[in-house]
Amino acid sequence: MKKRVLITGFDPFGDDNVNPALEAVKQLDGMVIENIDIVAQEVPTVFHNSIKVMIHAIETHQPDVVICVGQAGGRTQVTPERIAINIDDARILDNHKNLPIDEPIYEEGPAAYWTTLPVKRMVHQMRKAGVPAAVSNTAGTFVCNHLFYGLMHYIENSASHIRGGFIHIPYIPEQTVVNGAPSLNLDDIIRGLKIATVIAANEKEDIREIGGTTH
Repeated sequence: MKKRVLITGFDPFGDDNVNPALEAVKQLDGMVIENIDIVAQEVPTVFHNSIKVMIHAIETHQPDVVICVGQAGGRTQVTPERIAINIDDARILDNHKNLPIDEPIYEEGPAAYWTTLPVKRMVHQMRKAGVPAAVSNTAGTFVCNHLFYGLMHYIENSASHIRGGFIHIPYIPEQTVVNGAPSLNLDDIIRGLKIATVIAANEKEDIREIGGTTH
């Protein structure tokens, strides 16, 4: 049976004029991989508006799985996120010049939501294919975590049949010419996201293997 995966990517923010998350998901839009239809949606790097755009896309496309993708400058690997926390604590302005500090995303929401994607299985398969990958236990407190939490809150309250989660990706090389930060080429990011999409669509149960961190 065919399955549908909705994958979202943020527009550029801060001082960047490109966002690798958006560049990657645009390449995936319309692909069919192993009987899985992939639909991509651009979301604004804006608190609350990002959630509204995502929910509209979910209700329009009726996916089985939702994967949100965001940029994590400084990381060296593709990192599926394990947990979203109920806090906005921005270090920089979003694209509408919002700067929430120590604000809950949903007043009535729980402290955190776990992903419902098999993150360790996704990492295992990406590594097997030669894509640098690791489980992450913090999605930050900017719009990435905000959208991740908003997704899981929506699933919990309105769409329990959907599974969802978030993946952070590194800069791409063109963003690091001046600052020398770690990067990963876009082709490898796309390859990793393809693998993660197939695993997310086909596997509900995660594997049990070492994937934690000491800090």
